Amino acid sequence: MTEYDVIVIGAGTGGYVAAIRAAQLGLQTAVVEKQKALGGTCLLVGCIPTKALLEHAHALKVVQHAKEWGVAIGAASGGVAIDMGQVQNRKDRIVSGLTKGVEFLFKKNKIEWIRGAARLTGNGRVDVFEGDASTSSGQARALRARKEIIVATGSAPRGVPGIEIDRKRIITSDEAVSLREVPKAIVIVGSGAVGVEFASIFNRFGSDVTIVELLPRLVPAEDEAVSAELEKSFRKQGITSYTGTKVTNASASADGVDVEIQVVGGGSQKIGADYLLVATGRGPVTDGLNADGVGLHMEKGFVVVDAEYRTNVSGISAIGDVIAIGGHAHPQLAHVSSAEGVIVAERVAGQEVRPLNYDHVPACTYCDPEIGSVGLTEAEAKARGYDVRVGMFPFGVLGRAKMAGETDGFVKIVADKKYDELLGVHMIGARSTELVAEATVALRLEATVEELIRTIHAHPTMAEAIGEAAHAAHGAAIHL
Repeated sequence: MTEYDVIVIGAGTGGYVAAIRAAQLGLQTAVVEKQKALGGTCLLVGCIPTKALLEHAHALKVVQHAKEWGVAIGAASGGVAIDMGQVQNRKDRIVSGLTKGVEFLFKKNKIEWIRGAARLTGNGRVDVFEGDASTSSGQARALRARKEIIVATGSAPRGVPGIEIDRKRIITSDEAVSLREVPKAIVIVGSGAVGVEFASIFNRFGSDVTIVELLPRLVPAEDEAVSAELEKSFRKQGITSYTGTKVTNASASADGVDVEIQVVGGGSQKIGADYLLVATGRGPVTDGLNADGVGLHMEKGFVVVDAEYRTNVSGISAIGDVIAIGGHAHPQLAHVSSAEGVIVAERVAGQEVRPLNYDHVPACTYCDPEIGSVGLTEAEAKARGYDVRVGMFPFGVLGRAKMAGETDGFVKIVADKKYDELLGVHMIGARSTELVAEATVALRLEATVEELIRTIHAHPTMAEAIGEAAHAAHGAAIHL
């Protein structure tokens, strides 16, 4: 039996960050990971490859409008097309480079990568099997954690009842990210971040895209004004959206899929497509972990933890997409997992830690137009009893937006009228996923709207919209 101070199960953005931080603090650390590379869903099939595809989509958008930019592309300038082979090859090079970067960090910090699937066996012990721990009956390698086991096994795409995912025509994001053809038509079930990002990708590449969302609006976790703006923009781009609608049946053939949808309270219709992409959320990965066997408290498949990510079993913590915490929805975001990993590592090393404020977690959706948000929506703020005032400012007024040809969208500020406290900032438009960082710092520092007004925003920039939205919250936007 091999002993370590800390054993991390899973090498995604939560697990590998927890391992690095633990090693930095002098703890002998090992990571158990069965995938062929480090980095988990984010690096292998999630954040990184999808955003690489979105960058390709943006590049194609610029080229398609080359004439407007005064760029001549030969005699065949009207015949611009995407080369999916080259797109996928470049995406794979990006992913490979980043995963090798994590391997380098493991070597630098003397972290051992133990290849295989982990099974908890109690009393700080972990058995590691080749392949799947839930089915493996071969010889296991026995490990023991002197201080802590950190479960960071992440999540996987969740299906829809009654629809069989064959991974050929009815697919998840895991398969969509590696398609080497542009579908003539694709139906996407679900309009969260994954759904709308793939809608933007395939629409720009030339597909006929249809989104089906059960809830009344697109990106239902965002502020209602953002949802309305995205639906308007998607309509302008030629993306068809059905909200308040469910998929009742899907049948796949060798060359396509027939999808039947039903509007809530209305009739049904059939849609033919090359692919059906199921993007209805993600579920926890605990298969083979033996969570029940060691007595972990579970909730709908998630590992229940406290504010410092302890489970009910001494010596076992859990972080990231696999956890349920504090009776509220836990955001399944890479940067949240990383922050949680740092907190656990520092706690195990004996440092003082403070719980995360999940109201201050930024959310970024990389569709076109981009969405960045942090803090309470207008509806959430009112539900918590705040006397709310808002300020909105459109990007289209700004000189920088006009230069870039990116004039859609706005910044919306939600504030408490009594104390002028900043409660939330929600934006949709070009570069919103970068601009939200300013808003996150402002919330972290408990800034007032007045302080945002007095913060000088450089000109010409897209960030001017944040300052102008703050002015608008006080009823006096300068350029509106």
